[in-house]
Amino acid sequence: MADAEVQDKRSIRRFALQLPVTVTAKSGKQLELVAESRDVSSHGICFLCDAELERNSTIEFTVTLPKEVTMTEPISVHCSGTVVRVEKRNEGGKFAVAAAIDNYEFVASDEKQKFIAGADAPSGL
Repeated sequence: MADAEVQDKRSIRRFALQLPVTVTAKSGKQLELVAESRDVSSHGICFLCDAELERNSTIEFTVTLPKEVTMTEPISVHCSGTVVRVEKRNEGGKFAVAAAIDNYEFVASDEKQKFIAGADAPSGL
């Protein structure tokens, strides 16, 4: 019965997506690492990595959304955020890092992706 009483208090839907994430930590020394997302929402991300990041530290990361998600071409999203939680994982010694997304921008590799991201959209459409 206790399980029925426990509710997720998050108001934003999370998507269980295992995507490659490139992370750059900016606290003190610069650390660059490759991680894999566990889940993603419009306001945050949880990813698995080998390094234990500091809570409240500022990070930048890039996630590439595959064509199965975008329904067009893969699109990279560059984000800046703040680490809100770090959990030690048992399997493989990975850390689960949860970060709030403070800012993001679509990284366009060609004109088509710029249009998709809403930048420089042709007038008259």
